[in-house]
Amino acid sequence: MIRIALALLSAAVLAGCVAAPSNSDVPREPRQAADNANPERLARARLELAGLYLGQGQYATALEETRVALNAKPDMPEAYSLRGLIYAAMGDLRLAEEAFQRALQLFPADGNTMHNYAWFLCQQRRFTEADALFSKTMAQPQYREVPRTLLAQGTCQARADRWADAERTLSRAFEFNPSNPTVAFTLSEILLHRGELERARFYVRRVNSVPEQVTAQSLWLAARVERRLGNFDVLQELGRQMRERFPQAPETLQFERGRFDD
Repeated sequence: MIRIALALLSAAVLAGCVAAPSNSDVPREPRQAADNANPERLARARLELAGLYLGQGQYATALEETRVALNAKPDMPEAYSLRGLIYAAMGDLRLAEEAFQRALQLFPADGNTMHNYAWFLCQQRRFTEADALFSKTMAQPQYREVPRTLLAQGTCQARADRWADAERTLSRAFEFNPSNPTVAFTLSEILLHRGELERARFYVRRVNSVPEQVTAQSLWLAARVERRLGNFDVLQELGRQMRERFPQAPETLQFERGRFDD
């Protein structure tokens, strides 16, 4: 039911460190030589580069960059946290967990590491642990990414079939940031699952009312809502838009085959 929202959120977990590196992003030798005189600067530069490589899917290179960062600054919790994300992306769950735990040993109140570790736990279906850690994350006095963590927590609650909790959590996320299309999309999915069709329509229409936000997934969600409501004229219009704008999308193929309940 929420597979698309989960995919969007998995990407969002890495926000700020997923841009693909271009040639201009890669440090040259003179810059590296200058940074060697300043371990903190070297560690930060290499950690940023590791995030770029992670976003491009170059996991081995990303790990090597975190190793260089930790050689320069061994007590850098952000480097261990990023290693946790890299190992998780590689499917090495043991090393991922060890990295997250090491980061929290170095900086127990780091909300970003808590958030990423909680999402990792959710992906492993350790829902109770994840939920508690999401709440602990948002309780940190200096944490400034509460809307992001509410989105992750609500999505995880839905994944655990805790639909009422997920609705409440995502409603809070929407109050914080009503312009976030991922929040509105995910909340609409959950409301559709719960049979609250008018409310589901309200949130998905917010997404589709902004041309830059429209995707095959958001049109498909709107189509499923309108079909459940019996609005077949609107349904056909949504189908037309899907065929014109996203003719090869899996969602368009599902629409054409009438597979609304898969």
